[in-house]
Amino acid sequence: MVWGTDSVWYGSPQWQIEALRRIEIPEDMQKKYGFTPLGAADGMVKSAIFGYNSARLYGLSLRAEHKPLPAHYQDKLARLRAEYELAGLARSNAAYGFIRKRA
Repeated sequence: MVWGTDSVWYGSPQWQIEALRRIEIPEDMQKKYGFTPLGAADGMVKSAIFGYNSARLYGLSLRAEHKPLPAHYQDKLARLRAEYELAGLARSNAAYGFIRKRA
């Protein structure tokens, strides 16, 4: 299965994200097993599930000071797009690959 904010094959999993944001451990399970409530949709626990775990996997520091990028900054994709546009190229919407012809 493909996960992310958008998926080519299965569509956007937004409904799953919203469901997880709303989920709560039932009170009887909290009492029986000693679980604590998960808390608010934008609380620490659910934020950890959505963001902090990913940050850890990608080696991002959550304590890093936020510094805005300079106005002239362009990442590699932005530079490639600018070069493409400067070359005067435009989308062709052509489909490449093999097409099976019916006999």
